[in-house]
Amino acid sequence: MNWYLDVFYEYAVLKGRAGRKDFWMFYLINIVFMAIALFIDKVSGLGSREYYAGPVFIVYTLLVITPLVTVCVRRLHDIGKSGWWVFVKLIPVIGSIWLLILLCQKGDKGTNAYGADPL
Repeated sequence: MNWYLDVFYEYAVLKGRAGRKDFWMFYLINIVFMAIALFIDKVSGLGSREYYAGPVFIVYTLLVITPLVTVCVRRLHDIGKSGWWVFVKLIPVIGSIWLLILLCQKGDKGTNAYGADPL
């Protein structure tokens, strides 16, 4: 749970680096919370019939979008890429695959242009 909360403590920090474990644990916990929010919307009848998303899911998503982008930028910094690479996701299909490959790469050992090694 500390991985999740640490990202929220640094929700607006675009400097520095985030290791693979930090990023992926936050992402995994985030997916679980999103599923819980969808479940709450579905069970309470607040979600739409087609999408199941309702106010709980929408509010949670709005709260987590900034920390998710910033931890993604810090993860890209860990592999020596600029944070602007996050926009590669805007390329249909290929962009998501490309970003996934970048986020799965091992980070640079030692200090790089974005700071000290998070490990």
